[in-house]
Amino acid sequence: MNVDDVWDLVVVGAGPAGSAAALRARQLDPGCRVLLLDRAAFPRDKPCGDGIAAHARQELALLGLPGLLDDHRPTPRLSVTSPGGAHVSAVVARPNHVVPRRVFDARLVEAARARGVEVRRHRVRTLTALGGHVVVDGHLVARTVVAADGANSAVRRLIGVPPSPDRHTAIAVRGYADVPPDDDVQVIVMQSEAWPAYGWSFPVGDGTANVGYGLLLPRMRETGLPGREVLHGRLARLLPEMMESPPGEVRDLRAHHLPLSSGRPVPGAGRVLLAGDAASLINPLTGEGIYYALLSGRLAAEAAIGSPDDPLRAYRRGLRRALGRHLRTTDALALAARSPGFIDAAIDVAARRTEVFDLLVDVGLGAGTVPPRLAAAVALRWLKNLT
Repeated sequence: MNVDDVWDLVVVGAGPAGSAAALRARQLDPGCRVLLLDRAAFPRDKPCGDGIAAHARQELALLGLPGLLDDHRPTPRLSVTSPGGAHVSAVVARPNHVVPRRVFDARLVEAARARGVEVRRHRVRTLTALGGHVVVDGHLVARTVVAADGANSAVRRLIGVPPSPDRHTAIAVRGYADVPPDDDVQVIVMQSEAWPAYGWSFPVGDGTANVGYGLLLPRMRETGLPGREVLHGRLARLLPEMMESPPGEVRDLRAHHLPLSSGRPVPGAGRVLLAGDAASLINPLTGEGIYYALLSGRLAAEAAIGSPDDPLRAYRRGLRRALGRHLRTTDALALAARSPGFIDAAIDVAARRTEVFDLLVDVGLGAGTVPPRLAAAVALRWLKNLT
């Protein structure tokens, strides 16, 4: 074996999860050797809703990057329409941002490079356990590897963790459309057809909006139609409902898979830790993943640097402390949400009670849980709607 590179941490995938891991490792130990690998050159496009919630900005601040989004205008309002037509539109407690991944991810990579992380363009093909290390592609030796290489993670396959089951996988199409420059409302319109499914329009702040449509993978397959026809056609039908004025031509349409946290696997094997989409950390209620990515990447680095003898055990503990109750909450809500009437009731109550609206935002975009009294309020509304 020709070993020519030895590293404290090798991170595979330079999206938000991977960059967060690299940044946190150098933050904790400025002398540690960190290598960040990605098969793409940055900046590069990544199909996504581009929404960055306040919870994700908190993670950026923890990573020492509190001003990373200061030049992007926040979007203070959120409008949600349920499958049955219940509607809520309100100012969120803390504004969200919409930043194209071409911009956001490249900034994170540059921040990692500035902190002393070595960044290389490289596609990982093999992993081999070697004592207390992992050998990547026969020549890169790492004390710990963080796999942050996305929904179709090659590293996840290499360590024998199966892909996300279809029933726990969504598929979405994303594009960009012209909107009024002063548009500052994130819009979500849910659909009863092929439920659970919804479309979105998230204004970037520069006269464009990220627009898209997503549904569960089995629901798309049930149509018997080509995926492109289903996704593009339903997005086109939804656009007038989501946008106050007719959009121009939708550009840069790209589809992507979302492995949902309801089907999350074990978060790694041996000295390899799975983070972000590679760990199926996508909120099953909203499709949000950037907060989970930043958080899990940070936790993976803390485990790798703080517990080098058994990083996986430390990582599992960290995930359980940070997300355990929340993920159990979203698992339960995802089951309840199989009935569109449950979502109708939740949105109806949120329209009447600010604290419920704020709670739904926290559960859908952060790490919130549902207090029993508020769960009871939604359940009572649901039962009333059924009678």
